[in-house]
Amino acid sequence: MTAASRAALDRAGPWVDRVFRAHATLIYLFLYVPIGLVVLFSFNAGGHTGELRGVSLRWYDYALNDRFAMGALQNSFVVGFWTALIATSLGTLAALALQRVPPRVRAIFDALTYIAIIIPGIVIGIATLIFFVNLFGWVNPWLDYVWTAAGLGAPPVIGKGLHTVVAAHVLFTMAIVMVLVRTRLAGMDRSLTEASFDLFATPLRTFVQVTLPQLRPAIVAGALLAFTFSFDDFVIATFVAGPGQPTLPMYIFSSIRRGITPEINAIASMVLAVTITALVTVGLVYRRQARQAGETAAEPLALGIAEDA
Repeated sequence: MTAASRAALDRAGPWVDRVFRAHATLIYLFLYVPIGLVVLFSFNAGGHTGELRGVSLRWYDYALNDRFAMGALQNSFVVGFWTALIATSLGTLAALALQRVPPRVRAIFDALTYIAIIIPGIVIGIATLIFFVNLFGWVNPWLDYVWTAAGLGAPPVIGKGLHTVVAAHVLFTMAIVMVLVRTRLAGMDRSLTEASFDLFATPLRTFVQVTLPQLRPAIVAGALLAFTFSFDDFVIATFVAGPGQPTLPMYIFSSIRRGITPEINAIASMVLAVTITALVTVGLVYRRQARQAGETAAEPLALGIAEDA
């Protein structure tokens, strides 16, 4: 590069910075202005979404007293809770198991885990729907035969419901938990575990007092992210939810088809508040506990295991 070219770049530098900053500002405005408008018009005193006529909480009152909306909200919380619990448990155990397999085998399972994350939701929805249809088509006739042969009366009929939504959500949220826990395992201080075994601690006690404190930030973050993804999901739930048991995103979509009202804005704002709260909590918990993980893991070595030794 010649001296003249370098000088030209130096002169253009401030303008290039301004262009990139303006471009970034426009992108963020494009992303967040519509969300801000939804929140703003949720406080609209009028009945039209395109005209602001004062500030009021009436639409939040309507939403909170709408039994269909609150039923859908309850379904979303139930699905999100069980999804987070099951996905976190299975994902953590799977990550710990993968840590003990040979590197080549681990690489294969890591690739399968990432594939589960990047697969489009509509593909997961269709695949799980086909699976459940075939499963129920095999189980229900078998139950009918057993109940009839035993003279137990009308047999139970297993169909789609909140349990199938939970199962489908666990399918992809478990992969998220696995990635977070595997990343944390890769960055753990192995010397603490080795010191625990040198002090004759059992594998179970080493896991509870040394490994688990270091994994806690990743486990908590994985649980909150699993809840958030499950709570916000619409595509997968549409395929596998049972009749009369919509989640909140499904209720919002069906309501929008009849027209957008400020009540929908209020419900969407509440969903946004839940999502932001969960994500902020993930960030705060992960940062706070990541700083304390080393001290927390070292404390049992100094206080507990050393005493037994």
